Amino acid sequence: MEIERVEAFQVQWSPDDTPTQRSAFVRIWTDDGHHGIGEASPMMGGLASLGVIINDIAPTLIGADPLDHAVIQDRLMHGNLVKLGPDGALTGALAAIDIALWDLKGKLFNLPIYKLLGGAWRTDLPFYASIGGNGAERSLDAVLRHVERRLEDKPSAIKIRFDNPRVNLDTDISNHLAKARAVRKLVGDDFPLAFDSNNGYSTGGAMKVGRVLEELGYWWFEEPVQHFHIRATGEIAQRLSITVSAGEQTYTTGGLVELIDAGVRMIQPDIIKMGGITGLLRCAALAQAHGVELVSHQTQPMIGHLANLHVCAAQLHLTKPCEWNDPSDRMHAIFDEPPLPKDGKFHLSDRLGLGIDFIEGELAKRRIDV
Repeated sequence: MEIERVEAFQVQWSPDDTPTQRSAFVRIWTDDGHHGIGEASPMMGGLASLGVIINDIAPTLIGADPLDHAVIQDRLMHGNLVKLGPDGALTGALAAIDIALWDLKGKLFNLPIYKLLGGAWRTDLPFYASIGGNGAERSLDAVLRHVERRLEDKPSAIKIRFDNPRVNLDTDISNHLAKARAVRKLVGDDFPLAFDSNNGYSTGGAMKVGRVLEELGYWWFEEPVQHFHIRATGEIAQRLSITVSAGEQTYTTGGLVELIDAGVRMIQPDIIKMGGITGLLRCAALAQAHGVELVSHQTQPMIGHLANLHVCAAQLHLTKPCEWNDPSDRMHAIFDEPPLPKDGKFHLSDRLGLGIDFIEGELAKRRIDV
């Protein structure tokens, strides 16, 4: 058995979607007719990652053993492709390939991925509702309405995200804090809350916000400063009592080590940016070895989400709920069993591989080959 072909394509969810608003998927086929599906980071439509897959990765995979997923990943990462980054487009491409190979492996061995990872500590996984778009573009009342709607899904926690262009720091702190206070008042003193600034503050601004979040009893403070300011992130983590997290925009285990060495005690790599399932497993081992929390970031609701859930199911120290981004049913049409929570949890089945696949006719209506 060997890899016969690799497909890499975008999916356009609505006719109005631009190329940068689409999702980036792969499918790997073996010569005996089996296939696995994967997803790359959709930043800018995943076009850079798909280009790497089509032009550089796919030709080298033909004839390879699909069970050699770790060897394949390291060979690609440490070969000539390392000159392309390795952050960002390359690791997103490797993630898509790796997830597809794990999905394929599960189908070949008639097992869900979490069984291949050594078994699940849990298959019923609580989630936190991740709510974006709470900056200047959304009023305080609108933020509260969004939180109220997400509470209907019975999340174990809520994270409010303050998306911003990252070029104007500290410009809207009073607005952010007013919303943080209002959300705390809405949900009550004991409900777990998290706050994601999306790199929006200077070190001083982050300290000001962090101290208020401590008073409000927020659970964690995510990406307080620009992601490349590792020492500043560590300084803030050490000076505040609230847990400070980072790592969504870190693409290698070496980068995570730098965050940990700086003083960050909760790392948040993303499975579709950090080399897929193989990459995230290495992050989990790294976190356990250093005694820090691994709370993986994941905002893609289908393939990436399920891949993340399988790793979380097999994760020894799962200290926080799994992320579930702003829900939308626009992706449901092309997948046979879209993952949806029930009674406040996602429930992994014993279906083979990831537990999801494309509906061919619906995919064909929306697929755009790159």
